[in-house]
Amino acid sequence: MMSSLKQRRPGEAHIKLNFLVQKKSPNCVAASGNEESDAGRDLDEACATKSKDQENEVCYDMVKKPVDVVQLLTNKEDGEAEPPKKKKRFRGTNKKRPRDEKQLQQEQLCPSVVHGDPSQCFYGSSCKFSHDIKGYMAVKSVDLGPKCPNFERLGLCSYGVTCRFASAHLGDDFQNIVNEELYQSLPQPQTCNQLLFDLKSQLRKRQVPSPRTDKYLKRLNDLKKHTYSVKNVEETTCADSVALANVSLETEGLGCVTDEDQIRLQPSEKRKFDCRNKLFLAPLTTVGNLPFRRVCKSFGADVTCGEMAMCTNLLQGQISEWALLRRHRSEDLFGVQICGSFPDTMCRCAELLNQHINIDFIDINVGCPIDLVFNKGAGCALMQRATRFKEIVEGMKSVLDVPLSVKMRVGIYDKQWNACQLVPKLRDLGVDFVSIHGRSREQRYTQQANWEYIGKCVKAADPMPVIGNGDILSFEDYNLKLEQSSVAGIMIARGALIKPWLFTEVKEQRHWDISANERLDILKTYTDFGLEHWGSDQQGINKTRRFLLEWLSFLYRYIPVGVLEQVPQRINERPPAYVGRSDLETLMASSSCSDWIKISEMLLGPVPPDFSFLPKHKANSYS
Repeated sequence: MMSSLKQRRPGEAHIKLNFLVQKKSPNCVAASGNEESDAGRDLDEACATKSKDQENEVCYDMVKKPVDVVQLLTNKEDGEAEPPKKKKRFRGTNKKRPRDEKQLQQEQLCPSVVHGDPSQCFYGSSCKFSHDIKGYMAVKSVDLGPKCPNFERLGLCSYGVTCRFASAHLGDDFQNIVNEELYQSLPQPQTCNQLLFDLKSQLRKRQVPSPRTDKYLKRLNDLKKHTYSVKNVEETTCADSVALANVSLETEGLGCVTDEDQIRLQPSEKRKFDCRNKLFLAPLTTVGNLPFRRVCKSFGADVTCGEMAMCTNLLQGQISEWALLRRHRSEDLFGVQICGSFPDTMCRCAELLNQHINIDFIDINVGCPIDLVFNKGAGCALMQRATRFKEIVEGMKSVLDVPLSVKMRVGIYDKQWNACQLVPKLRDLGVDFVSIHGRSREQRYTQQANWEYIGKCVKAADPMPVIGNGDILSFEDYNLKLEQSSVAGIMIARGALIKPWLFTEVKEQRHWDISANERLDILKTYTDFGLEHWGSDQQGINKTRRFLLEWLSFLYRYIPVGVLEQVPQRINERPPAYVGRSDLETLMASSSCSDWIKISEMLLGPVPPDFSFLPKHKANSYS
């Protein structure tokens, strides 16, 4: 046994010998010796397609583009061999993933037919949607099953004839049936924070008032004007400095007392919640949607947070961005995360959310590493823009009645970490708590999180609570990181994507050897939540499948406890080729997109013949 362990390379998980395979076979997990063999690692790999004649031919990590050998070996000028050009490596995102095509309006039923009275069409005579129910039902695809998840769970399916399980709740003349007893027994609505039509219209016309933000920006502009009026900063006297510091206090007292001044909450009256000893689910882009948060909540997550939302898109009333703020009634402690680079937009967005949605805290994204956000001065870029960062935090704190938090990294560049210098300033500005990811932007996921540095930030921020984040995949990791850093709480990100039952393991202090059937039941619950959130019509089925496949691109990395030779699994370890204890377990451990599609078909029915999928996120944590 020891000899077999010595032959394994660093970063390779220890699998029991009876599960290992020597040669790659169709029924085993693809060998992962190559550090670039993870899903989505090369943009020129073929997307997995689901059809009978291509199922055994198209493999996501085997098909390559053809190479012109003559062109590589021949030089037009002197006939010498020309070395092949090094392919550019894209990190973080698969930018050539296929997009979902929207259904034509002529093939869709009018919303008035689905949800209400066809005679009261919102679009009137200019409606481009179909009003022919019988014609629609004649060409509609066969139902996916005899039971509708929404009707079984809620007593009502609002998608009526367009539901892909419509036979379960349609009566005579295609009338939608309602289980009144079940529907009335459930609290309504199940979710909140929807973008109402009137608010959307006001946002797009820029008619939503933000008096607190206007007051802060006026005070900030007055302060800047007074600063620029000093001709020689080096000759500024002590009295000038005191006067400069008190400009905000002097201007704030000018004018008559308004109703807004009288009803404004004092700092001691603002809403608070205790974040200590809590398990946080990190705000996860794309995969941290409402159905996934409900799954994590059922396994014991204490605090959940919505996906990163761009403040400018929220202020413009974009429906897709406001969907990231949706909150389910099961999320008792819930916050939203916004991202931006300017004090005016961030403050206006914070005041807008403070007035119109139900949340327990607002988080500022100061940790997003992607270039699209960083190059605009947002995300991680705020860590090197001290003045801009201070203005954003100070302004948002002045307009909010709920706690304000900041999620950041240890720094931007490796060996140039500045989180320890920033957290005391955030504490003095009144930030309620800070979450720190123990990596820099430059490191991404190629190195382990530095929890010793997080511990230094805890001491520098005292008494402000600090939440630690990074490399938690078992209750042993949780206990060790908590002891190393003395953080107030732990935030789990990738660990929850790989094994959402991690919250239960931490609270019960045990390793859960979860079976493949139990994991499939979790996926079934997720799809039911997805059909409730995105809809049970064809468009909702497509969205649920897409996000399920995105989650499976993380979930396959889980190694069952029963096949591990050394427990627990480490987050930066990948397994050699192995077979599971059942066919389903082997299928769930596959890194091939075609196998993920097979799992989705078990839950959501067959995919179209031309269906293809490429995960949005790419993994480089095994490098």
